[in-house]
Formats: sequence, C-alpha cells, structure tokens
Amino acid sequence: MITSAGIGSGLDIEGLITQLVTAEGQPAVNRLDQQEAGYQAELSGLGLLSSALSQFQSSLTDLKDLDSFQPRTATSSDESVFTASASNTAVAGEYQIQVLATAEAQKLSTAGFADSDAEVGTGTLTFTINGESFDVIIDENNKTLAGIRDAVNEAGDNTGVSATIVNVDDGFGGTESRLVLTATQSGTDNTVNVTVLDDDGDSADANGLSTLTNVNLTELNAAVDAQIEVDGQSVTRSSNTINDAIEGVTLELEKADIGTNRSLSIELDKSSLTSSVNEFIAAYNSLGSTVAQLSFYDAASDTAGVLLGDATLRNIDSQVSLQITQTVAAVTGGFNSLSSIGITTNANGDLELDSEVFDAAVDSNFDDIGTLFADETDGIAVKLDSLLSAYLDTDGILNARTEGLQTSIDEIDESRERLSDRLIRIEARYRAEFTALDALVANFQATSDFLTQQLADLPGFSRNES
Repeated sequence: MITSAGIGSGLDIEGLITQLVTAEGQPAVNRLDQQEAGYQAELSGLGLLSSALSQFQSSLTDLKDLDSFQPRTATSSDESVFTASASNTAVAGEYQIQVLATAEAQKLSTAGFADSDAEVGTGTLTFTINGESFDVIIDENNKTLAGIRDAVNEAGDNTGVSATIVNVDDGFGGTESRLVLTATQSGTDNTVNVTVLDDDGDSADANGLSTLTNVNLTELNAAVDAQIEVDGQSVTRSSNTINDAIEGVTLELEKADIGTNRSLSIELDKSSLTSSVNEFIAAYNSLGSTVAQLSFYDAASDTAGVLLGDATLRNIDSQVSLQITQTVAAVTGGFNSLSSIGITTNANGDLELDSEVFDAAVDSNFDDIGTLFADETDGIAVKLDSLLSAYLDTDGILNARTEGLQTSIDEIDESRERLSDRLIRIEARYRAEFTALDALVANFQATSDFLTQQLADLPGFSRNES
C-alpha cells in the first residue's frame, strides 16, 4: 500500500514527522555520541600508556638478569693461532699464550687388499680406547673388508673409533683397498689398541683377522696431545679445545707456532651494559613524555589530556618515580642508587647519564652495579618489572580497564539499537496521527466545498456577496 501523507490537507506532513522524530531522538543521540567519544578517547589514551609501559618493561629485560652483568670478552691477538671465549666467571686480565703443539687423533691402516669385498677372516676384534673396550664379532656375514668397516661403525658400544676404506696406489700401477681406523678423539689417552681372537687358531700371526692387530697395522698419524704455555707455564690436554687452563676461558687451538707468544685479553663487556642502560633511560623518558601528553592541562585554551586526573595514570607515575629514586639495601658498597652511578633526573624530569661517573663506577665495581639493578628481591629493574607486570599482564589493571571501556562502548551500541527501535515506534505513532488529521482536514475541505456549491445554487445568491 502506497501512502502519501498530506495529500488531503496540503500540509508537509512527511517533513513534520521527520522533524518531530529527529527532535525526539536528538538529545539521546547527542548524549550517546558524547559518551562514546569519551570512552574511545580514554581507550586510546590507555593504549598509548600501555605501549609506553611495554617499551619500558622491555628495556628491563637485560637489566633484571644478573647474568647479563657478567659478560666478558676474550680477544686473541692472532686468531689464526688460537681463538678464545669467556664466561661470566672469567677474571679480567692479560695472558701470554704460546701454542707448542695441536692435538691430533691416531690413525691406523691395514695392509692392502684387492678390493673392499676381499675376505679378511672371522673371529672377535677387541678395541680398547682410553681404558674402555668393546668387541666386534666378525663371522661369515661380515668377514670382508667392507663388512668389518660396517661392523665397527655400527657397534652400539663403540668407545671411540671409526673405520673407513681408502683406495690407494699399490705401487705396481694398480690400486688396493685398505681399512683405516681413526680415533674419534685426539690425544695420547685416546690411542687405539686392537687385539684379536682369530678363528684360524693363531691370533698373533699376520693372517686372517690377525692382520688387524696393532703389530700388523701401520700408524698413519700418531696421537698427539695439545701443548701450550700460559705465561710460561706448561699445559697439556688431549683436545684442541681447552676450557680448564684459565678459569672461565675456553681456548680453541688452530695451529702450533713455537717460539712466539700471542696475547689473550679478558675484559668486562662494558659496551653491552652501557647500551642496556641507555635503552632503559630512553624508554623511561619516553614513558614520561607519554604521561605528560595524557595528563596535561592548558588553561589558556582550556584543553586537557584524555587521562587528566586519571587515578591509574597518577599511580603509575608516582610508583615508577619512587622506584627510580630508591636505594638498594643489597648493595653494600657506595653504588646503591641510580644517582650514585651517574643516572640522574634533570629539571624536566627526564633521566640523564653522566658517562664519566658511570664509567668510573663500572671500572670500580662492576658487580655492585649488577646487584643494584638485578638483585632478586631489591634490584631496581626487578622491582620495576614486577610493578609493570601488575599493570600489563593479561589479568592486570590496564587490561581490566580496557575491557571495561569496551563493554561500555558495546552497551552504547545496544542503547542506540533500543533508541532506533523506540524512534521507529514514535514515527509510526506520529504517522498514524497525522494520517488521521490529514483525513479529517480532507473531510472538512470536502464539506466546505459542498456547502459552497449548495449556497451558490440558491436563488438570488451572489458569489461576490458570498
């Protein structure tokens, strides 16, 4: 059914209905819009605050870990001779290192065979390396050179020998295959001793499986221990990796260079600490700028930050500031506060680093600085991290505030839907009332026209006089 309100009366009923419905709903619309704008602004402000707090907490990652205050750098003056690394137990100092010999693994070879499928013999091979032994059974299934190789390598209790086959010149224009046994670890302690229980009844000759006893093997490479001098003091080890000569230092020997000392420098890694401290200062200052942005008030323009007067913001600001200025009881020396190591607050409330004071503190007592930041109960970084987690964790204060605001925004959407439904009903009522009015006016108009016509038809009636 198509309707056109106002035809009967000539009134702009559609316009009247629209204006009346708008006037009815506009105060509620304005109120809901204003509420949502306030919630959205607060939500945005909390987002900025949360981001700044997260950045600040990230800057504490290294500072709250005591191990991060213990890094050392180990520097070799010639890395072609040896390289070095240092753990946090290494003591800073200078050492003179001379590499007399690098460790080598023993390598033994059998006599030549026609090829890898050549039969050797059967029996039991016993390998002894560094006091530990294992047996390899050689039978009809694996009595070839290749079979023995595989049996040695696949032995589950192999204590340190690998086997391979090499094909070499036989000296007569052809080639021959040899089984090569190599100790898997270097040094004289890891020499390979091979004994045989030969099924041919003679375990001491050069026939059958007995060809693999030491007396019948050729030593291609002798087992050699690594030998170095540390400040003129001899150190002998079976490996080229030496981690127990200088406490906390691992040396990797590359080559021998007899008669020449190379220097080893162990130093505190100050650059990493300085970088972490500067990151901490920058993140703190950024947090301060965010707090100022969210809480400012300009009387001249009557403008304010979206979190002006917010209790959560005030609490964060005051609690963080308190932690920054605290002294740490766990530090027994003089470096028990940030100001004592050169981190001070300027007139704007920002942190600044006095590099000269800081470097002197690091040189004087590196460990105290670690305790200042990372003591497990009283460290500044540890307590700040715990404080920030109370605000930033999933069940923290900021997340609860954010969820509450989002709930309020959702409720506004629901209020708009209810308002829309109410205005639809009001519009329907107005339309019904105005439609009835339109019909009534139309009836009055029709009656007026009828009466006018009837009067005009009366004798002696003059239209002008009417």
